[in-house]
Amino acid sequence: MKITSVQTVLLTGPCTNDPFLSEARKRRSAAFIEIHTDAGLIGLGETYGGYFCPEMVPEIVRFFEPILVGQSVDNISELWSRMYQCGNFWCRVGLGAIVLNGIEAALWDLKGKSLKLPVYELLGGRKHDSLPAYATGGPSNYPKEKLAQKMDLYLSLGFRGLKVGVGGHDSDGGFQSPKGPAACAEFEADKLQFMRRHAGDDVAIMLDGHMGNSPTDTWDVSTAIAVARALEPYNLFFFEEPLHYTDPWGYAELCKSTSIPIAGGECLTTTYEWRVFAERDCFDIGQPDASFTGGLEQFMKVAAMLESRGRKVATHAWGAGGSLMQNIHCGFAAANTCILEIAPAYGPLHSEIIGDSLVMRDGRVLPPQTPGLGIQLTDAIKKKFPFVPGSGEFNSVPGKVLID
Repeated sequence: MKITSVQTVLLTGPCTNDPFLSEARKRRSAAFIEIHTDAGLIGLGETYGGYFCPEMVPEIVRFFEPILVGQSVDNISELWSRMYQCGNFWCRVGLGAIVLNGIEAALWDLKGKSLKLPVYELLGGRKHDSLPAYATGGPSNYPKEKLAQKMDLYLSLGFRGLKVGVGGHDSDGGFQSPKGPAACAEFEADKLQFMRRHAGDDVAIMLDGHMGNSPTDTWDVSTAIAVARALEPYNLFFFEEPLHYTDPWGYAELCKSTSIPIAGGECLTTTYEWRVFAERDCFDIGQPDASFTGGLEQFMKVAAMLESRGRKVATHAWGAGGSLMQNIHCGFAAANTCILEIAPAYGPLHSEIIGDSLVMRDGRVLPPQTPGLGIQLTDAIKKKFPFVPGSGEFNSVPGKVLID
């Protein structure tokens, strides 16, 4: 079986069926890579870069395509190394590696289909009979009555864990974002006290700092430490991204300053960038993303790096259906995975691509059984969700404002 072509498919569709997340984001873009063969099998992977800058993905895929055409999938590590070396000047980290991730995922999907095995079996074998899942809830919808309704929705869907963002998102699009360590700590502690009382002690609660960003301010180390210490009484499963990734030293200081597990890493690419953070013990729980980190094998190397330092893995997954399944397969293959991120009430760019490959019972995900990654991209899906230029997400700044 030889590779005959490598193609990019860009799609745009509803971001989610979650009414609370929809207040913040109505649509999403996605970039899938198809690897066609002379045997008729097609490998499918997703790069999370398609959620942010989809228009850039096809050109990068075309750059790498000649390296794959005519090759087999017998040695995916070698093919990855050739592509990575070819783009060495510009894809050691960042967008080149992120797009390469989607190509490599499609290679694993193709190999799994040809061998009739789920991809986690090709990554070292299944390490878990099941894994707990949490609902990734996006912003903290306010007022608190709405936040309670949001929590109730996720619990009604079978989740026993959930995550919301710092600050508060009002129905009219306004954002509550206190300034200064004391004010931020007071706001988040009040929120978590309410959430813990509403959910009880048995529900895992997580808070997302979104890299310390807000529309009005970016947290520094003193603010992150103040907030973390104020939240210690509420038994957080983890506190995600309280700081920007330009400050590994601050992350290391934060980890030593609080009993709350600090999580992060969704924005880091390749083992080189991860090593900068891992060797400083910046995270108690690392969050590699198997559609962003650089490849599924890169994910596994990051997981092993974290495990060697006594750290856990909580997969990150906010791409479409391919991204989600890539992370589930890697999560089952990594021995130190402690929880999986799942988009609750996800939309058609998840459901129609995943089909019935994802099974969750009693708040836990079961190992996928479908050969490959368990994803499909039919002609009907492509026609149903045509790509809309400019549908990628970005942070609004003067001169370039996100309207969706």
